[in-house]
Amino acid sequence: MPSNRLSNLAETLIGSEIVKLGNEIKEKIKQGNKIYNFTIGDFDSAVFPIPAELQAEIIEAFNKHYTTYPPADGIAELREAVAQFLLQRAGLAYKTDEILIAAGGRPLIYAAYRAIVDKGEKVIYPVPSWNNNHYVHFTEGQHIMIAAKRENNFMPTAAEIAPHIKGASLIAVCSPLNPTGTTFKKEELEAICDLVIAENEGRGAEEKKLYLLYDQIYWTLTFGETEHYNPVSLRPKMKEYTIFIDGISKAFAATGVRVGWSMGPAHLITKMKAINSHVGAWSPMAEQHATAQYLKQTGAIDAYFSHFKSEISERLNSIYEGFIQLKKEGYDVDAVAPQAAIYLTIQLNLVGKQAANGKKLAKQTDVTAYLLDEAKLAVVPFSSFGASPDSSWYRLSVGTCKKEEIDEMLKKLKDALGHLS
Repeated sequence: MPSNRLSNLAETLIGSEIVKLGNEIKEKIKQGNKIYNFTIGDFDSAVFPIPAELQAEIIEAFNKHYTTYPPADGIAELREAVAQFLLQRAGLAYKTDEILIAAGGRPLIYAAYRAIVDKGEKVIYPVPSWNNNHYVHFTEGQHIMIAAKRENNFMPTAAEIAPHIKGASLIAVCSPLNPTGTTFKKEELEAICDLVIAENEGRGAEEKKLYLLYDQIYWTLTFGETEHYNPVSLRPKMKEYTIFIDGISKAFAATGVRVGWSMGPAHLITKMKAINSHVGAWSPMAEQHATAQYLKQTGAIDAYFSHFKSEISERLNSIYEGFIQLKKEGYDVDAVAPQAAIYLTIQLNLVGKQAANGKKLAKQTDVTAYLLDEAKLAVVPFSSFGASPDSSWYRLSVGTCKKEEIDEMLKKLKDALGHLS
């Protein structure tokens, strides 16, 4: 019988854990179950549509027949608009040759990894975090995973990174963080920056530098007193070593519009552009023109952010308060107060308990299954983001959440918890 063996990468690549869970949920729905699906790191466009002005600009761009190949680094008008948007709203000054446009954040992360990491080189990243484990696998790098702790907002600390920094080529972080919705504290990000600067200043002229991949795709979505910080504003020297991942997907609920951008040193951006051009992961021409026009509409953007953030915050806080009430009532659950993004970090510490049918929840996968079967609640375990399989923490996403279903979901969860002993 002929061998079906393919490349080592293809044979060893792990599929998306979230997609696998999503397929289970779809099967439940197909069987007639109502599922409270809080797994999706996306938006229900009926609940959270893209800005009307952006939609109008997209239609206008197609009417103008902007349907050809775009330049490999993105159209000049969009890179200029991004530069102005970043300067006005984040105080970040980047020239157009330091900005790369692509079809969302994913190809930019891939290009950054490919441009920086060689086989066997150390990549430092926290767990839980989104997809870093897969990108390190793509580049055959050495996984240096930092198990982040609740007391540090689930963010890595300089003290945890420091022992691994010698010989590392990349530190990959995200703030606000997917999956936790938490952010870096100013002092901790400063300490990491100081670590990177000192390490690079100690490397020889011919040695590869240590870069910081800083994914800030959720940076516009902060709530309450939470403030977003970035490495370059805190330590200007970090501009030489930082590659940002950013775009419109989460800021404007425009995940399917596919417009993302990176900012970084021009020599690195040039290499990423070359990689991206071979992959062909350009942002579509019409959407680039539309985004360029929309980013100039300051008043419309302010109005959109005000409404959008209010709606997300209301959902996050309602569910958070519900979990804290359950905790007060003696149930083994917990939650971290909302800080940013569209995610709530919740804890379901139920391993060892027994269901009404006599089945014991022996491991965390049993807990996840029980929640789906009995509470009809679908959330993503942190183990899907590289954390320990024993982690009792979960990501709850409100991107598709209907407000009128929150109380209903919490009651269903309480009933399911009440049936455990």
